[in-house]
Amino acid sequence: METVLHSDALARFGHALSDPTRTQILLSLRSGPGYPSDLAEKIGVSRQILSNHLACLRGCGLVVAVPEGRRARYELADPRIGAALVDLLGLVLAVDPTCCPDAATEGCC
Repeated sequence: METVLHSDALARFGHALSDPTRTQILLSLRSGPGYPSDLAEKIGVSRQILSNHLACLRGCGLVVAVPEGRRARYELADPRIGAALVDLLGLVLAVDPTCCPDAATEGCC
C-alpha cells in the first residue's frame, strides 16, 4: 500500500534529479566516493555551487559526507541509488531513445 511517505521519498528523488548539476554529481558518485574539489573540476562548476548542490543531495538523503580529517568524502547513501539511476536511465532511453541518441556509442549508462 502506497503512503504519503512513499510519495515524499519519490518527490525528493525527483527534486534531486531535476537539476543537471545534481544529476551529474549522482552519476559521478556511482563509480565510487568523491571529494568536492575533484567533483567540481570534473563537472565544471565552482566549489561553492557544488557545495550547495551537495547540501541539497544530503538533505534529500541521497549522499552522505564521510569526514576524513579536515576533508570530507562524499558517497551515495546507499549503493542501490546507483543501480536505480542506471535502471531509470535505461527506462528513459527505452521510452524516448531520441533524448540521448549517442547513448549506445558513448556508453551513456
